[in-house]
Amino acid sequence: MTEPSIRLMSNDPPRPRRAHIPCKRSWRWRSPLEDEQLTPGVAVFVTQRAYVRICVHAGSDLDNEVGGWLVGKWRVDRQTGNPFIVVEATLPAPHTRHGSAFLTFTQDSQVALYESLKEKYPGRELVGWYHTHPRMGIFLSEYDHWLHHNFFPEPYQVALVVEPHSTTGGFFIRQPDGTLDTRRYFGFYELHHRSLRSVVHWRNMSSQIPFQ
Repeated sequence: MTEPSIRLMSNDPPRPRRAHIPCKRSWRWRSPLEDEQLTPGVAVFVTQRAYVRICVHAGSDLDNEVGGWLVGKWRVDRQTGNPFIVVEATLPAPHTRHGSAFLTFTQDSQVALYESLKEKYPGRELVGWYHTHPRMGIFLSEYDHWLHHNFFPEPYQVALVVEPHSTTGGFFIRQPDGTLDTRRYFGFYELHHRSLRSVVHWRNMSSQIPFQ
């Protein structure tokens, strides 16, 4: 793709609903690259079910890049007004062109994904995308950045990169001013449901007490 050929989302300015941020049901996983100088514009919560599905897909092809969409909710906390997203499901991308160092969402990929979003997850939002970097590390390439900027332009939409060989991963999140560091990734909040056990196994993440 040399330029965006279709627009998948509405032209109306998106507005988040208000909800209680689910801190009490989550564990914080911190990236080794996080510091006080970089402030994510949105907090990322991932359900355990979605995390497992991401990892299963990431491990389905250890030689070539795979990817898809992240589906869930975009909200602002009722008390603080801080924005957050909840990744509840994944949509693996069909009809892609991929290799050991590239992944292209074709127009057929985008249309099929959008139809699946409407059919399987009505009322949910496209909160970002994910793809793998087999044996390459966690970063956004120039093309990844182009794709993110053109197809996932909303401030709350994130990019997740997973490296299945080293069992690592990280979220690329825009800062409040809209800038995005393609080499600095963030951790996330693991959202559990009646479970006292974590399913996160990425080796580059360290656990922390959930924020208040």
